[in-house]
Amino acid sequence: MNRRNDPNPFEEEQINPFSNGSAAPGSKSRIPQMVAQTLGFGQKHDATVDIPLDTMNDSKKKKELAAWEEDLKRREREIKRREDTVASVGVPTDGDRNWPPFFPIIHHDISNEIPVHAQKLQYLAFASWLDVKIFFLATIYAILGCPLSYVLWYRPLYRAMRTDSALKFGWFFLFYSVSPIFYLIGFALFCLESLLSLWVLQKIYMYFRGNKTDV
Repeated sequence: MNRRNDPNPFEEEQINPFSNGSAAPGSKSRIPQMVAQTLGFGQKHDATVDIPLDTMNDSKKKKELAAWEEDLKRREREIKRREDTVASVGVPTDGDRNWPPFFPIIHHDISNEIPVHAQKLQYLAFASWLDVKIFFLATIYAILGCPLSYVLWYRPLYRAMRTDSALKFGWFFLFYSVSPIFYLIGFALFCLESLLSLWVLQKIYMYFRGNKTDV
């Protein structure tokens, strides 16, 4: 058989990598086409470039951090501006503590800071807040009420019930009858304090409504 026309399987194909892809008739340029299809050059579905998500997240975080720092600086400038304004007009701050004189814990200066037409009302409210009777009664009820009542009348009553002693019963009647008197005194003082508070409330409301000449 004549095998001269059979293709030689070991014959190297002449491939021109710079050709435009149009091979001459009879030429076997399969490799460039395969490479082009693999890489996607000039094809319909070109290869896409993947951007790492970490890079995008870092960029977003940097932008958020920069915006946060800018907002913080803006607030600091605003606070500094307010402090400078307060210092320029001579308004004292809370750090200037002057009351009570023996142990200053707060700032309080009615005569120098409150307008003259409102000082009387401010002093009245201050007296209502700094009521000696209320502090005195509260101290008695909170500190001395329970222990004194136990010693003066509850324990004598308990012993009188246990021993049926007339002396213990007399001791109980004597001190227990004093309790309603203290209760009535405390009730009267608290009523006065309530009336004073209502009066102060009315005066301040009138001042707030603009009737400053009536206070």
